[in-house]
Amino acid sequence: MVLVMEPARDRLLIVKVGGSRPAMRAARGDYEDWFRAGLGLSPERAPALDVRDGTALPAPAGWGGVLVTGSAAMVTDRAEWSVRTAAWLPEVLRADVPLLGICYGHQLLADAMGGLAGDNPRGRQLGTVAVRRLPGEDPLLDVVPRTFRVQATHSQSVLRLPEGAVRLAETDLDPNHAYRLGERAWGLQFHPEMDADILKRLVAQWDAPLRAEGRAPEAIVAGLEDTAHGTTILRRFVELAGLGGR
Repeated sequence: MVLVMEPARDRLLIVKVGGSRPAMRAARGDYEDWFRAGLGLSPERAPALDVRDGTALPAPAGWGGVLVTGSAAMVTDRAEWSVRTAAWLPEVLRADVPLLGICYGHQLLADAMGGLAGDNPRGRQLGTVAVRRLPGEDPLLDVVPRTFRVQATHSQSVLRLPEGAVRLAETDLDPNHAYRLGERAWGLQFHPEMDADILKRLVAQWDAPLRAEGRAPEAIVAGLEDTAHGTTILRRFVELAGLGGR
């Protein structure tokens, strides 16, 4: 299906900066499929643009929202598509379009706005993790408990937040696990689009490198659990952006 990329206030643009391997796509679909399911939006309402193939990013004005996905790439590699996307993100903020960066998108947004992303000195975080909200209110995260469990997988993190960013949540391994920029832009290090089955399949996919790190994949899988908090947060973003459903 070829999706029209015309902006509209009831459409969310998924900026795709990574993708599933063939076996995962066959079993569970690709990144944009997971996000659409969580957001409750159809492909027509949430078209995906893969910047890795050189496709130009559109002017953000006119879109109802923008979401930047995760990636197996590293922000510090400074790939051409990543640098180009980072240069575009301030335009989204200036256009006052609701923006949600997930994992790589979370790190890239911080990096683009003057923060710093890099290798997490506390090591890789992988599994169903407890995220602790910090004191204060936030329109996106107020829909989940003060401590909530979601899926996470990352080895790089936001090491320094941009000036003016509000730190929203932390984990045992990551003090900057969620933040807000202004009133309509958020970065989330965890993966609200993933369920336990997706993460289980990813752990199996990474079996050899995990064992080389001294990690036990079977122990990681044993600790996985499904939660509804990721979907709750994604649906809240849709609500805050005024996008409605389907």
